[in-house]
Amino acid sequence: MRTGIATVPLDYGRCPPWLFQRMEKLGRAITEVIVEEFGVEEFLKRLSDPIWFQSFGCVLGFDWNSSGLTTTVLGALKASLFEAQDRLGIYVCGGKGKTSRKTPEEIQTYGISRGFQFTDKLVYASKTAAKVDSALIQAGYQIYHHNFLFTKNGNWIVIQQGMNTENQTARRYHWHSSILQQSSGREDFTEEPHSGIISVLKGKPLNLTAKESKENKKISRELISEEPKTFLKDISLILEKSDSLTKQKRLPGFAEIELNNLEFHWHPVVNEKFNLKRLKKTVEKAHFLKPKSFEELLTTKEVGPRTIRALSLVSELIYGAKPSYNDPARYSFAHGGKDGTPFPVSKSTYDKTLEIIEKGIKKSKISIQEKVEAQKRLVKNFYPVK
Repeated sequence: MRTGIATVPLDYGRCPPWLFQRMEKLGRAITEVIVEEFGVEEFLKRLSDPIWFQSFGCVLGFDWNSSGLTTTVLGALKASLFEAQDRLGIYVCGGKGKTSRKTPEEIQTYGISRGFQFTDKLVYASKTAAKVDSALIQAGYQIYHHNFLFTKNGNWIVIQQGMNTENQTARRYHWHSSILQQSSGREDFTEEPHSGIISVLKGKPLNLTAKESKENKKISRELISEEPKTFLKDISLILEKSDSLTKQKRLPGFAEIELNNLEFHWHPVVNEKFNLKRLKKTVEKAHFLKPKSFEELLTTKEVGPRTIRALSLVSELIYGAKPSYNDPARYSFAHGGKDGTPFPVSKSTYDKTLEIIEKGIKKSKISIQEKVEAQKRLVKNFYPVK
């Protein structure tokens, strides 16, 4: 499994029709050339790279730092590749808003019409990837866009995006895997599935995908397996103590200072609110189903971010199994920095990326003027400034 994360400013509005039509045309042309030259699996792999995808969007003509790049590029690809999907061997499902929720249905439709035998596993991958990025990395981003792309061989990628209205940013999540990995049991959706992660913002989210969170997840599942009364008693105790601390009256004659160092100022219990009746119902249902693993618990219907957070809190504060609060996103650049920060430039990787996109532009069946404009955008957004 291979994924990445990119964080961009959250923008609103629509892509003008004249631009969308041109993005469709150029996107289809570059896709066909890359598939012809390097194969469909290579194209899928490239899309799963957040940097390559961002560069691809820039070449098509969209703003480099716009959250709309994700939704518009994928919308243009889905529309433009529809007639060529069987010839190219790549299928695009999902989209933004209500369309994203129809992804499993679209995957199953392709399975029935094309005779694919692996679509149930693809549906599972689609749903689980969405749950992992919303429930196991709780950084304040609500998933609102989800695209699932797969090939005739069962290899697949997920590109989905979440929004954070408080800091006005969006995060894009990339996944890349294969049906072979999923079938062999080598794939764990819940433990460090991310690599090549980039972000312009970092926080202190609850990160249950980290290896450091393994014990916390283990106890969380055990809490579900055992009598729910114990867990519900523990979470009630935590909330009661937390409430008494936040509401205690200030004593006269004392000076007040605020220490804002996040290392000890922040705590997951602060301002936490749980609907205990709803939590009780969810936990009892999960207990009845007896999940054999944390991944199985996560994929249980009605088990969402709040339930996972409550289980994690009890595991940490009552049983001492502290989870990770390190943001899996890392400050980074496309291919490193000239001064070696955060890592030296990989010339071979850089040149390979440029070679593929340039070849797609040059060999695409579009007008000379459109090729020139695409080349200009590539130079402007991707070549280093000397």
